[in-house]
Amino acid sequence: MTTKANATDDSFHVFDTTLRDGAQREGINLTVADKLTIARHLDTFGVGYIEGGWPGANPRDTEFFARAQQEIAFENAQLVAFGATRRAGGSAAEDPQVQALLNSGAPVITLVAKAHDRHVELALRTSLDENLEMVRDTVSHLREQGRRVFVDCEHFFDGYRANAEYAKSVVRTAYEAGAEVVILCDTNGGMLPAQVQAVVSTVIADTGARLGIHAQDDTGCAVANTLAAVDAGATHVQCTANGYGERVGNANLFPVVAALELKYGMTVLPEGALAEMTRISHAIAEVVNLTPSTHQPYVGVSAFAHKAGLHASAIKVDPDLYQHIDPELVGNTMRMLVSDMAGRASIELKGKELGVDLGDDRALVGRVVERVKERELQGYTYEAADASFELLLRGEVEGRARRYFRTESWRAIVEDRPDGTHANEATVKLWAKGERIVATAEGNGPVNALDRALRVALERIYPQLAKLELVDYKVRILEGRTGTESTTRVLITTGDGDADWATVGVAENVIAASWQALEDAYTYGLLRAGVEPTE
Repeated sequence: MTTKANATDDSFHVFDTTLRDGAQREGINLTVADKLTIARHLDTFGVGYIEGGWPGANPRDTEFFARAQQEIAFENAQLVAFGATRRAGGSAAEDPQVQALLNSGAPVITLVAKAHDRHVELALRTSLDENLEMVRDTVSHLREQGRRVFVDCEHFFDGYRANAEYAKSVVRTAYEAGAEVVILCDTNGGMLPAQVQAVVSTVIADTGARLGIHAQDDTGCAVANTLAAVDAGATHVQCTANGYGERVGNANLFPVVAALELKYGMTVLPEGALAEMTRISHAIAEVVNLTPSTHQPYVGVSAFAHKAGLHASAIKVDPDLYQHIDPELVGNTMRMLVSDMAGRASIELKGKELGVDLGDDRALVGRVVERVKERELQGYTYEAADASFELLLRGEVEGRARRYFRTESWRAIVEDRPDGTHANEATVKLWAKGERIVATAEGNGPVNALDRALRVALERIYPQLAKLELVDYKVRILEGRTGTESTTRVLITTGDGDADWATVGVAENVIAASWQALEDAYTYGLLRAGVEPTE
């Protein structure tokens, strides 16, 4: 395993613990291959330290460290192994789990130490003095073996509240034994920014130690608490990608780093890395198999999305009037949402975003505004269906709907069989390039059968459709008039391997609404492929 020096100096540490603490989130179960992939993403992003897990505690983490040494050439980060201080009554030199930390080959080791007197007596079942000796002995031994050592003081803030002098003695002992940084952990996540800032300031003054911060998000203040600790003098921040972690999560790496770079004016990443932040965030979300949070600060797809007409009017003059940063700084983009709140400015900006020239035609823009409001009153939503909106917009600009085929009729049949299974069959009749086509297909549901039948009908004439794939399907039942009589809205996401797009359909039943959304999806796919309409 080769390691180059981080582009930043050692005066400030960005420490990522996604592979250990972040992996404790409910629903995340990382394979060794997953961990290696995430480690590469984090190294590319430029964090200084990547905590890989607890070698010796489980075979997966032990394998990760062995493979990381062979398979990853770190450009920016140093790999960190996590473990505990030696057992009470023993010695660090003979403790097997301490030896496992050394065997990991990691150049940096983070030790977790008890800083809450009650935890020492009840969890470790040892004396307060012995706990200090466990810290001193383990740090000293690892330092003698040539390893850099950080110490996480678990439950520090709660321990400080219960017995401030003892909590500080743990910090002092670790630092004097050779720990480069002592990290104050808000393990239960119950602190608030002003409290964190006051405690960190006091501990720095009373111990002289270099401090870091590890904040959980149980009050929703993990990012704020992390920055408050920096304000108080902490020079080491522990975070996880996208805020993953146990219970409600940890301090989110991306808002913390963005704040340090863009709000504090600090250089904590290599040059150009911040612009990769949105991509890295989404890539890691894909690896852990969780949908990226649309409303996550800085990197969410809605982080710079504007809906209100008043906002759009101001943004047309100057985007900074309703944006705290240029989204391109973090690799994101501004988006205009089209809804019944839309005004002329929203439509004009959205047209520019989609590459549709409205030519300063006020009458045209006015027609689009009225059309959108009319359709949204019926139940359509365009803020989540850009492709359907672009088709509507182009139809108004071009004076007619863009059409590659004309539907004569369609039907879907669901057969309930005696054995409890169901058969789903769909037939579509349509015209394309002057030819009448009838196609039938089966599927695992009526909508899937319709999708397949439409594909069977059109792929011979439009081979570009072979690349299309239905990516996501959502149904929402809107308010009805009586009983089961209601309006159904369907949103379909389709992809062609290069990009995804969303379309919307609204009708009295789910099948009819789905057909509308499918028609738009195929039409937009052909538009993207550069096919000229023939109908």
